[in-house]
Amino acid sequence: MRQMEFKMERQNLVEIGQVLPVTESKLPNSYYYTLGSAYAMSANYTTLERLKSSEGKVVDIKETPKGFFVTVEFDE
Repeated sequence: MRQMEFKMERQNLVEIGQVLPVTESKLPNSYYYTLGSAYAMSANYTTLERLKSSEGKVVDIKETPKGFFVTVEFDE
């Protein structure tokens, strides 16, 4: 299992236990991922860190002073 963290700007967009699609986007030297219908976005990842799964399960949602962070688990 692999876990990734996504930043969500508003609360209540996703729920723990939801299975959501993930879309990969390419930058010149890295990749980033969008969760569901743009509910949350990931950090940038190198080519070696690319995600192989196309969907993941929400396992945790944290609220911090910097916003909401969603942890998603992938079968990798």
